[in-house]
Amino acid sequence: MQVAVVWSGGELDRFRQVVKGYGPSVHVVSAGNDIDAFLRARHLAGTAPDVAILPRPGLVTEYAARGWLRPVLPSDEYAVPAGLNDLLRTGGHRYGVWVKAAHKSLIWHLPSVLPDPPTSWDELVALTRRLGTLAVRGDGPAPLAIGAADGWVLTDWFENVLADLAPAAYDALAGPDADWRGWPVRDALDRLAELWSIDGAFVGGGRRALLTQYEESVIQVVRSRRAVMVFEADFTAEVGSRFRSGSEEAAAFRFPSAESGGPLIVGGDAAVVFADARGGVELVEWLTRADSFHPWLHAGGYLSPNTTIPLADYTNPVRRRFAAEMRDPGTLRFDLSDQLRGAFTGSDGVGIWRIMQDFFADVTGGVRAAEAVRRATGQLAAAARSAGGGR
Repeated sequence: MQVAVVWSGGELDRFRQVVKGYGPSVHVVSAGNDIDAFLRARHLAGTAPDVAILPRPGLVTEYAARGWLRPVLPSDEYAVPAGLNDLLRTGGHRYGVWVKAAHKSLIWHLPSVLPDPPTSWDELVALTRRLGTLAVRGDGPAPLAIGAADGWVLTDWFENVLADLAPAAYDALAGPDADWRGWPVRDALDRLAELWSIDGAFVGGGRRALLTQYEESVIQVVRSRRAVMVFEADFTAEVGSRFRSGSEEAAAFRFPSAESGGPLIVGGDAAVVFADARGGVELVEWLTRADSFHPWLHAGGYLSPNTTIPLADYTNPVRRRFAAEMRDPGTLRFDLSDQLRGAFTGSDGVGIWRIMQDFFADVTGGVRAAEAVRRATGQLAAAARSAGGGR
């Protein structure tokens, strides 16, 4: 049996350890970052894998509509936060199950460098202004590192701000009648412009940030200490551990909100079974059992979407905290860009990823916020129309 995944490196090794516990032999292949292109090519060649683990729910429903997938059923030991299952259903059937989650509302720092993190958006802006002024004078590190060369980092920023300002509008933007020129999108972009345009905010300035990839941005905080803070998901802990200088581990605080109890953005990977698979349905059911991912959970670097797994099974207290936060149904929203249609969903150089990079270049390059927002909302609306998902 063959399983295609997007994971590589340590994540790939740990998933291979997981499926060793299944019984029947499972061959795991890494499809790289563009698993959609990989699977389309394999489908055309008649060599589709039995199972794939997809990083976007939009791919699950698209493949199901094409008749490529079989319906699946999870085990009795499986439950996920409200609303997540609906993302994997179409035509009255479930075509995928969540097997891995990502907590995407975290800002990382070294406690010795930032002992008192900001607790609100206004505090984050004030801190960035103060540290940015010092950085411009050469009297300290930049307040922020950002891997703007990876467009998904910028969409994660946008999603956290938008879900805080207008949660109902956030949900609507994933639908066919999404209004990308409306005030919620404009206000979210305005808020980002307020922060991103601060002089001295980023290591090397905006142009250098657009050449900086995600892992390098983490290194700028935990190793070279050229920046104080870096925003990204829970997997930043593993990147930081690989590259840190000394024994101090990075700590994380929740993305600052304008209101108390701000949103939590999550991402996830879903397992699907292809129509001609042999035994794939059984493997996917097994992957949803409470103990199947224990090897990865105990090794570290894994968050489960399955709320039946006891929090005590997370031996790392930080991971335990992240898992507990994801079980609060009142604030959870799924990654918006992963729900968008077609090319709009984003990949290197296209869709919402590229549009957010253009916006970042504008606001860090001296373009007035109002003009940068006008340009971005126009691009977003045009991309949505092209993908059949809004205006």
